[in-house]
Amino acid sequence: MLQSNKESLGIVKPEYFTFAQSPDELILESGLKLGPITLAYETYGVLNEEKTNAILALHAFSGDAHAAGYHQDEEKPGWWNDMIGPGKAFDTDKYFVICSNVLGGCKGSTGPSSLNPATGRPYGLDFPIITISDMVRAQKKLIDHLGIKKLLCVAGGSMGGMQVLQWVANYPEMVKSAIPIATTMKHSPQQIAFDEVGRQAVMADPAWNGGDYYGKAQPERGLAVARMIGHITYMSDRSMEDKFSRKLKEDNYSFTFKTDFEVEGYLRYRGDTFVKRFDANTYLYITKAMDYFDVSGDKIIPSGKKIDTRFLVISFKSDWLYPSYQSNELVRILRMRRADVTYCDINSTYGHDAFLLEVEDESRLIKHFLEKVSSVK
Repeated sequence: MLQSNKESLGIVKPEYFTFAQSPDELILESGLKLGPITLAYETYGVLNEEKTNAILALHAFSGDAHAAGYHQDEEKPGWWNDMIGPGKAFDTDKYFVICSNVLGGCKGSTGPSSLNPATGRPYGLDFPIITISDMVRAQKKLIDHLGIKKLLCVAGGSMGGMQVLQWVANYPEMVKSAIPIATTMKHSPQQIAFDEVGRQAVMADPAWNGGDYYGKAQPERGLAVARMIGHITYMSDRSMEDKFSRKLKEDNYSFTFKTDFEVEGYLRYRGDTFVKRFDANTYLYITKAMDYFDVSGDKIIPSGKKIDTRFLVISFKSDWLYPSYQSNELVRILRMRRADVTYCDINSTYGHDAFLLEVEDESRLIKHFLEKVSSVK
C-alpha cells in the first residue's frame, strides 16, 4: 500500500483470504454448509505490535472491500475515502482499518456468481440463502486470520450498520466500540416491501432465466429498475427538490415517453451504471439477508447481561429509509441494558445518503469518540 500525500492513501490493492475448505465448511444459519469461501478485503494503515488499533469498516448494500484510496488505473476512490485516511475520521496514522466484501457479494468474495466447485459453473440459485450473521461469521474468520483478538471498533452505515450490530450480538467480547450509522435493528414492513419490489423487478426480466444467466444475456433492465427504485429511497424530498426540482432536459415537453425531466435521466443513468458493476443474483441474496436481519429486543444484548462495548449511534433527520425513530429504539434498548451509548441525530437534508455525504459532522463525532475509546485500557 502506497501513500501519495496526507490527503490520500494513494494506490491500494485488494487481498484475498480463502477458508472453509472441505470438510470444514462454514455452517450457515440455515443449517446448510458452504465452502470453500473467499473474502476480498483491503487494509489501510499499520497494525500495531499489540494488535489493538484495528477498526473493521463494514460496507452498505452496494459497497465492496474498496473503502479508501485508489485502484490502479481507476479515477474513482473507495466508497468511504472521505472518512478513511491520514488525519481523517478513521485516521490511518493511528488506526489499522480493514474492509471486506461481504459473503454473497460480487466483488471478489464468494457469492452466487462464483464457481460452484461441485459443478464447475456459477452457483446461480444453487447458492444457499445467507444472513447478516453468516456475513459476520465469515468476517470473524478473516479477523482471526489476521491475528486480531479484539477490534478497537466496528463501524458502518445502512447494511454496514446492521453488520456492526450483529458483531456486537455475536461477539461482544471482541468489540471494544461500535458505530452503527443510519441503520436499524430489524427491517420494517415498508423496508421489506421496497426490497421485494426490487427483487420482483429483477426476476421479471426474461433474461434472468431463473438465475441462470451467466455467459448469456444479463437481466440488465430488471436490475436497473430495481436500482432506480432503491435510489429514490436513498434521497429525501428536499434533496430531490434542491437537485432537480422540475427541470427539463430540453426546453419543452416531448409529448412522448422519452426522458423529459432531469430526475428521470438521473435515475436511468444510476440504473444503467449499476448493472455494469453488480450481479443481479447478488441483489436478490443481499436484500433477502437484510430482510431476515433482526437483533431487536434481547437479541442485541440479552436481558440481565452487561457488555463493555461503547456505542456511538448516528442517524439523520431526513432519512426516511432508516428513519431516526429506529435508531432511537436501538439507543433505548442499549440504555436499558446499561450500555455506554452516545447518540446524535444529525440535521441533514440528504436523506439516507447523508451517511456518505455529511463528512464534517460525522468526522467530528467519530474522531472524538475514537480518542475516548482509545484512551481506555
